[in-house]
Amino acid sequence: MTTHSGSDPAPDTAEILSRLAPLDLPSASPLVLRGKRFDAASPAVMAIVNRTRDSFFSGNRHADLESAKAAFVDAVELGADLVDVGGVRAGQEGEVVDADEEIRRVVPFLQWARSEHPDVLLSLDTWRSEVAREADGVVDLVNDTWAGHDRELVHVASAIGAGYVISHTGGLPPRTDPVDVTYGDDLLDVVRDVVRTLASGAHAAEQAGIPRERILVDPTLDFGKTTAHSLEVLRHTADVVSLNYPVLQAMSRKDFVGESLDLPAEERLEGSLAATAVAAWLGATVFRAHDVRATRRVLDMVATIRGDRTPRLALRGTRRDAVTNDS
Repeated sequence: MTTHSGSDPAPDTAEILSRLAPLDLPSASPLVLRGKRFDAASPAVMAIVNRTRDSFFSGNRHADLESAKAAFVDAVELGADLVDVGGVRAGQEGEVVDADEEIRRVVPFLQWARSEHPDVLLSLDTWRSEVAREADGVVDLVNDTWAGHDRELVHVASAIGAGYVISHTGGLPPRTDPVDVTYGDDLLDVVRDVVRTLASGAHAAEQAGIPRERILVDPTLDFGKTTAHSLEVLRHTADVVSLNYPVLQAMSRKDFVGESLDLPAEERLEGSLAATAVAAWLGATVFRAHDVRATRRVLDMVATIRGDRTPRLALRGTRRDAVTNDS
């Protein structure tokens, strides 16, 4: 039973009823890759296979080829729509990896994946144009993790017919962790910088010949950002969605989750799923995740709550439900 103090009067029921209206939720822009469409009704899970020994999350270190293959197969079986393959740890703490070594780590693996699993969409996580060029014919998406640092990368992505991810790193060069980063006195300044940067990068990708429905914009939480920055940008996912490009959110087990809950990477699943649910509610289309099955279920549930996806069953309270319960 709810009670109200004298200073907190009971709400006017008639006023509440008069304000009721259908929800006006941000609408996810569709991503279309190789004829497959992802939108509000069917958001995409992008699994991660890191061909590294030093990924920040110990559960995704697959330098061994057989380990990488097993991780790929598991991700697909658990519901991944895309698999993002990388060969270099993003942070500056990782080992030095030149372009030749990165190519050796990722290109043969992508070739195997395309040959053995031709229906699975493949993404290449790189900032180097020479790596993307070597992956011609075996990638559907180039995930440029460092905001166009290599100015040729977007043109290579266009030339090989791949989609392209626009990221926001606050102007930092590749593999640089943020230190004393600021965007201004107003916390919204980081959101403004994200929106401006992503809009500019997406326009450049269109100018390079990449169709709009193959351009993803990624606010890139943690990169060039403090935890406060990342949380503010996450809250404003709908403003990024308003750019009318499909939005990628890559939040899985990141430091902003860890610092919010004071937990190591191995214990950040629930926090990552909470962030995923918020971003999905606010209209993001693609979610890069270490935990495929849990993320798939969260996204399907959020899409159903939003009304974009119908429940797989709708028996409760119907005659069919009564028959089932009586049998």
